Amino acid sequence: MYILGIWDGHDSGAALVKDNKILFAANEERYTKRKLEVSFPSNSIKAALDFEGIKPDQIGVVAFPTLEFTKTLSRIFPMQKETYYKFRRRKMLRPRTTHLMHYAKYSMTSIGVLPLCKAISNASVSHELRRLGFGRVRLYNVEHHAAHAATAAFTSGFGKSLVVTMDGVGDGLCGTISTFENGELTRRQEIGAANSIGIFFEQVTNIVGMRELEDEGKVMAMADYSFPFEFEKNRLKEFYTVKGLEIKAKYGPIKQYNMLDRIAWTMPREQFAYMAQQLLEKTLVEFFGNAIGEFGLSDVAMAGGIMSNVKANMKIRNLDSLKRWFIFPHMGDGGIALGAALYANYELNGVTKYDFNDSYLGTGYDDRYMEDVLREEKDIEYEHDRNKASHAADIIADDNYLFWFQGRMEYGPRALGNRSILANAGSDNVKEKLNLYVKQREWYQPFAPSMLDSEADNLLKNIKGHDRFMTMAYDVRKDRASVMKSVMHIDMTARPQMVGGENKEYERLLRNLKKKTGYGLVLNTSFNLHGMPIVLDPKDALLTMKKTKTRHMFMGNFYIENKQA
Repeated sequence: MYILGIWDGHDSGAALVKDNKILFAANEERYTKRKLEVSFPSNSIKAALDFEGIKPDQIGVVAFPTLEFTKTLSRIFPMQKETYYKFRRRKMLRPRTTHLMHYAKYSMTSIGVLPLCKAISNASVSHELRRLGFGRVRLYNVEHHAAHAATAAFTSGFGKSLVVTMDGVGDGLCGTISTFENGELTRRQEIGAANSIGIFFEQVTNIVGMRELEDEGKVMAMADYSFPFEFEKNRLKEFYTVKGLEIKAKYGPIKQYNMLDRIAWTMPREQFAYMAQQLLEKTLVEFFGNAIGEFGLSDVAMAGGIMSNVKANMKIRNLDSLKRWFIFPHMGDGGIALGAALYANYELNGVTKYDFNDSYLGTGYDDRYMEDVLREEKDIEYEHDRNKASHAADIIADDNYLFWFQGRMEYGPRALGNRSILANAGSDNVKEKLNLYVKQREWYQPFAPSMLDSEADNLLKNIKGHDRFMTMAYDVRKDRASVMKSVMHIDMTARPQMVGGENKEYERLLRNLKKKTGYGLVLNTSFNLHGMPIVLDPKDALLTMKKTKTRHMFMGNFYIENKQA
């Protein structure tokens, strides 16, 4: 039985599952070219069906998460969702009612699922599916945090584990603790949305002038530019406390927002960011430590938007009581289309384990299609390249950057060697060139490295598990700082992808770099223009190449050179 999972909220998308296999997963932003798209995932659904070569009437179940009141309202009034999307992403002039819009949102934070929400949401989703050619289809409702928990528990490879979800809000909750044992996923603890430290960090992001639900990683990065101080001097220290398996907010979300706004006004942005990051880290470390101690489970699987904070994740990893860890790579709401499908498959068919060695679950293109596209392009030259891994390594070692477009698209926010821009990890020169012409990142945002998993212990400290998905920060060894200076943050940490046999071509490139430079290491950033989603197809890749006047690209088995570079 095919199960289609869909999500029609923030970072909407679709996923296709059959038996114990994840067949396809992608997000709508890649097709609409609007980052973190919120519209119904029509393109993603079509792409999933096309990938498997099936029609809508072959889908047995359509699973979707989140029936809360605010989500139901957005299904009834999609223009409300579109307006908030433009407001949140700052695609409009600042309204005079900005504070009122935030107050309205925060006042509804704790409202969960009301009596008519299920019926209204099912009717809305059914209507959208009929427009795509679906007839009478069985809908399966999945609670928001159950979808998050399913992604972590069922793809972790752990037979027995603690499963923790943490985010801003979903179906009236901001967090859960579950145990996964003997094929049973059992919820043990819930944290109400009124105590959401995710909402807290979202508010901080907004107050420092950034986009909530999008720029929280920038706040994390900026925090390291503050002069450090002890937690006892943190003016936000009492905003959240941990008591056993509970996280408690001292203030309601509206009062909290106003207090944060007043405190932030008195200090530099980086100091305010430092206080918020410090509080988040301390809260999560206490909470995870208590949960591990309570249930006696030292293998921990994690999901939810808060788990995208790689610095907090590093502190959790360093807990003495934690043995093994796994963070689902598409940890935010963009991953719950797949989560809904996995949870439905668990409840309907008892499936609880999937091979998840990589996240290359999106659309791919063969060389024939690529060459058809290349033939139509002017101002480029291309050729078949049988030694692309060696050729690419030569270009990178010579202090150039290149575009690398291979195989199936990654699922999630990270480019992991199939839709990547690559450069020398030890070169300030090429880092600045890449930032100036392509990425246009804020000055305080670091790039990230990919490295051979066999190199990780040589470059980083306290590995404690290899990370294939860039979900964790690590301390860089001092004697390796010079070879990692373009992929290292000011505090000498990095967010690596550790590459093994899951991506043979990328691994070959890294092995060639090791021969030429001494290290199987490369700067890897997502293949996109500033503010745009990661590229989807060869046409996107070529358009980006021309816009940025980039000289080198490897697409499938072709080497492409831009004559206008």
